[in-house]
Amino acid sequence: MKPEKESSEKNISTEEKIKSAARIVFHQKGFAAARTRDIAEEAGINLALLNYYFRSKEKLFNIVMLETFQDFFSSIFSVFNDVDTSLEEKIEKFASNYIDLLFREPEIPLFIVNEIRNNVGELMDKINIRNSVFNSEFVKQYNKAIKEGRIRNLSFQHFMMNFMGLLIFPFIAKPLFKEINGLSDVQFNKVIEERKQLIPVWLKSIMTV
Repeated sequence: MKPEKESSEKNISTEEKIKSAARIVFHQKGFAAARTRDIAEEAGINLALLNYYFRSKEKLFNIVMLETFQDFFSSIFSVFNDVDTSLEEKIEKFASNYIDLLFREPEIPLFIVNEIRNNVGELMDKINIRNSVFNSEFVKQYNKAIKEGRIRNLSFQHFMMNFMGLLIFPFIAKPLFKEINGLSDVQFNKVIEERKQLIPVWLKSIMTV
C-alpha cells in the first residue's frame, strides 16, 4: 500500500512541477514562442516525461491559461462580494490587492492581453466572470449610490475600464515608463506602491457628483 501512495505523491509532484514551469514559460514567451523543450528544461525533467503527463503543448497551455484567469479574477470576486465593506472600502482594497498580485506576477497582464483574443469567450464561460461581477455586492452598491445621487451617473463599464486601466497599464508599459523617467526597478516599484493610495483617490474624484 505504501509504494502506491508514494507513487501517487510523486505523480502529483511531477504534474505540479510541470504546470509551474509551464506557467513561467508561457507567461514570459506566450503560446507561439514557447516550446515544450523550454518547459521541460524549466521543470528540470526530460521531454519524454513531459509528453507522458501532457500530450500536447495546447493542452498544457489551456490549463495554464484557465488557472491564470482564475487567479487573476479571484481577487475581484472576494473583494466585490464582501458584504461588510462599503463601496469606497472595496475600491481601496481592490487596488491594493491587485497591485500586490501584479508585483508577484508582473507578466500576467501582458500575457492575458496577448493571448485572450483567441478564446476569451470560452474562458469567460468557464470562470463565469460575467455573472459573478454583475451580480456582485459591489455592483449593487455602485448602482444604489448612483440612484441615491451619491456618485456620478457613470456606467459601470466605464468605471471598470478606468479602474483596470489605472491598475494594469503601468505594468504592461513598464519598460517604456522606466526608460522615459530613468527609473530603476526599485524606483518603479516605489511609484507603483504609491498608486495603492492614489488610484482610489482618483476614482473617487471621477465618481464625485
